[in-house]
Amino acid sequence: MATRPARLTRDDLVVVIPALNEALRIREVVSGALAECPRVIVIDDGSDDGTGECIADLPATVLRHSVRMGKGASLRHGFAVALTMGARAIVTMDGDGQHLARDIPRLLASANRHPDHVVIGARLQRRSQQPLHRRLANGFADWGIAWGTGYGIADSQSGQRLYPAAVAALTDTPGEDFVFEAQILISAAQQLGTRCVSVPIESRYQSVHGDEQFRASHFKPLRDFSRITSHIVAGVFRRGSIPAMFRSIRANPPLIDDGEALLSRETAREALAAIDDATR
Repeated sequence: MATRPARLTRDDLVVVIPALNEALRIREVVSGALAECPRVIVIDDGSDDGTGECIADLPATVLRHSVRMGKGASLRHGFAVALTMGARAIVTMDGDGQHLARDIPRLLASANRHPDHVVIGARLQRRSQQPLHRRLANGFADWGIAWGTGYGIADSQSGQRLYPAAVAALTDTPGEDFVFEAQILISAAQQLGTRCVSVPIESRYQSVHGDEQFRASHFKPLRDFSRITSHIVAGVFRRGSIPAMFRSIRANPPLIDDGEALLSRETAREALAAIDDATR
């Protein structure tokens, strides 16, 4: 009989934060992460705005790229160093302040309820703050990535995630920039049988009604979604069995963990229906 993995604690985690020109908010992000987890790695991906200098006095590990290498390369670098530190799981956050460090304990709790799952901080709370074009684009991406994983995912584009060490240790995950974040979910599903569970979180965006300032997103919907989509479609056609994959997706709606219990199957199917609507 398989034994249940030992429960994760905050001391088992390493937080990895890729950062490109994040001087506006990187100190706030790193300070918040350190309050939740004693080990934090920042990958300064060739910033020219003093990102690294903003956190030089904080007890975080800063890895500096002399030239920009992209988000995929930054995550690979951060994962490799975190694993040498003995991380049993790795939490990722973006450096722009969009994610809240106080959600890390909720990701950790979900990981203990769902061992060996990738836990995604899904931007399902206060979704009206998310720009409409981003909501539609994210729904389309969820639908597309499901064709690679064989199951539905709620907010597959969120950068706030908890990865089991086994997933972070996958060394042959192709794709650069934002394609890497899509492909690692697909590789984990295909190679390890790993599923995702989504924990509803609040994500912050620039608002005409607020005074918080955020830098413009590095994610370019037209460019990056075309890269992600073409990458996934090519993989689907290489593997074949499209009808079987469609049946698998319909049979496995998004897994959403909101507290001590999973949301109802009806709620999960509503999330899957929203994904379908975004593609019509």
